[in-house]
Amino acid sequence: VQLQASGGGLVQPGGSLRLSCARSGFVYDDYDIGWFRQAPGKAREGVSCISVRSGATYYADSVKGRFTISRDSAENTVYLQMNSLKPEDTTVYYCAAGRPITSAIMRGESYAYWGQGTQVTVSS
Repeated sequence: VQLQASGGGLVQPGGSLRLSCARSGFVYDDYDIGWFRQAPGKAREGVSCISVRSGATYYADSVKGRFTISRDSAENTVYLQMNSLKPEDTTVYYCAAGRPITSAIMRGESYAYWGQGTQVTVSS
């Protein structure tokens, strides 16, 4: 099972980025996908998750209304569209795959497979 996260970069405050999480080695429809981030010295934070099995989506309060998670079955990819980016969104973002129970879907420990991180920097 491999996950490949990409799409990070440098953007000005108020700008947008779209992160991609491509998978290989497993059937995407069998796993929920989550995006997480962890800034230096801070705890890992669940940013947004999608239950691929039910289609339900979940967001951290800090990103609601600004970020949108989606999946493209044909491309076996999950996307995180990030709009109205703020400097506090700066950190490394990771995607992960797992089979969490609904109540734990935003918790990183619920996910067994992780991709490498992609750096997002929001700065003027």
